[in-house]
Amino acid sequence: QVQLVESGGGLVQAGGSLRLSCAASGRTFTSFLLAWFRQAPGKEREFVADIRWNSGVTHHSNSVKGRFTISRDNAKNTVYLQMNSLKPEDTAVYYCAARQIYVSEYNYWGQGTQVTVSS
Repeated sequence: QVQLVESGGGLVQAGGSLRLSCAASGRTFTSFLLAWFRQAPGKEREFVADIRWNSGVTHHSNSVKGRFTISRDNAKNTVYLQMNSLKPEDTAVYYCAARQIYVSEYNYWGQGTQVTVSS
């Protein structure tokens, strides 16, 4: 059973940085995509970034490109989201998600971690 556990959220001032972690367990992830999504109050869940586990190829949404970086540590089975130059509009619950590369929908989700950026 795949488990994803996020950590690292918190309260930060605008312009500051945070690093989120997602510890993945339950199987090997060589054929998986791991991703970060976020959901702000009253808004739909939004894709932030993803990374192909075996190759390390990444994609970032336009809203975070140049400020956020997704990465992974294979030895620790952990995915990170380094968030720099944070803005109040980045305030949201951030979720880690996973899917096999041949599956269209993300079918494994973590519980989420709150990120609040004050102005």
